[in-house]
Amino acid sequence: MAGEWQDVSLGDLFKVKHGFAFKGEHFTNEKHKTVLVTPGNFAVGGGFKDEKRRYYRGPILSDYILKPGQIVVTMTDLSKEADTLGFAGRIPDDSNTWLHNQRVGLLEFKHKAPAIPRFVEYLLRSHEYRSWVIGSATGTTVKHTSPGRIESFTTRIPPLAEQRAIAYILGSFDDKIALIRQRNQTLESMARALFHDWFVDFGPVRAKVEGREPYLPTEIWKIFPKRFDASGKPEGWDEKPLSSMFTIIGGGTPKTSITEYWGGDIPWFSVVDTPSASDVFVITTEKSITEQGLTESSARRVPKGTTIISARGTVGNLAITGCPMTFNQSCYGLQGVAGIGDYFVYLTAQQMVDQLKSMAHGSVFSTITRQTFEAIKRPLPPPEIIKKFEALVLEWFEEIFSSVEESRTLVSLRDTLLPKLISGELRIKDAKRFIEDNI
Repeated sequence: MAGEWQDVSLGDLFKVKHGFAFKGEHFTNEKHKTVLVTPGNFAVGGGFKDEKRRYYRGPILSDYILKPGQIVVTMTDLSKEADTLGFAGRIPDDSNTWLHNQRVGLLEFKHKAPAIPRFVEYLLRSHEYRSWVIGSATGTTVKHTSPGRIESFTTRIPPLAEQRAIAYILGSFDDKIALIRQRNQTLESMARALFHDWFVDFGPVRAKVEGREPYLPTEIWKIFPKRFDASGKPEGWDEKPLSSMFTIIGGGTPKTSITEYWGGDIPWFSVVDTPSASDVFVITTEKSITEQGLTESSARRVPKGTTIISARGTVGNLAITGCPMTFNQSCYGLQGVAGIGDYFVYLTAQQMVDQLKSMAHGSVFSTITRQTFEAIKRPLPPPEIIKKFEALVLEWFEEIFSSVEESRTLVSLRDTLLPKLISGELRIKDAKRFIEDNI
């Protein structure tokens, strides 16, 4: 047992402040400098994630403007498993103005409290704390916790110097993971921008029509046409429904009542396995099935490089398979036909989702069907242009894939260290040796 540690309740360290009920009439999906912190900003396992923003254009109370580095917790969880309830995250240091919204608690640390905020952030990821929050939660479909329940949790904490060291060690992992995701976001944005320029804005063709200088290598520049046809698409490009560009593969679910179908070696994708937008690739899944389960269901195993799109429930989530896997009936697998490459498929599907959102005026569209792929048409460039595009973006996506695997290693090491450090089972000098042996 660790020496010099003291027994505390979380209420000895901080008070949990409720957020403000900002009016929904001022919510918007259009980009804005003010962003609401919602339960959706909390990652499973803890930590802050910034993916699907809820922007706000209404009046702001200064008491509910959050500062970089402040610790917030989620007080409500809509998932069946309550997989983010009570978890903590840090407000990022960026150019946004983050607002303290309802259903989110702010930790207000007490004067001279014997606690380092970032250490407490990791303390609120411990198994013992999570068990307390889940065990005392109210609600059936929607789970809730409260300031009083969080503050009444009792635990042991080390002296400030050791807290600081623990926060530094665990924080180093998260800081590295954040840098990897930022790099992945840049690479994914580069691929999206190139796709948009070539296949949405028709930039090279437009530049030729307007007599501008080439901005691509000669061997690529020369294969783009010099004019548009009467319908406004590049000359020689045929307008095709997406259904003619993709092989569309349905998913399936083995009977959950038959245990022999589950827990095998075949990853089974559902929407909960969707990676962050910057990570693109799904490498591991929450559930897996057996060969027998695959045979007995309508599921099909697809190879690495297949785009998966969620079509019902949570609609429009995208991922590229990082290994052979299968998926449930709420998703489709998309593969290119006639020389259409994996990344052209993924980015075309992404463009389709953006188009559907635009048609729905930013609201959630209800479903994607096979008819959706038939109804949406895109100008299809010649195979040589698609081939050049795939060659250009290949290195970027391969770097993203490698980074995702690196992040998995870092997450695994952090999650192995966290309970041992928080409980005192592993002391700082031993943690340093552990890291040296595993990195």
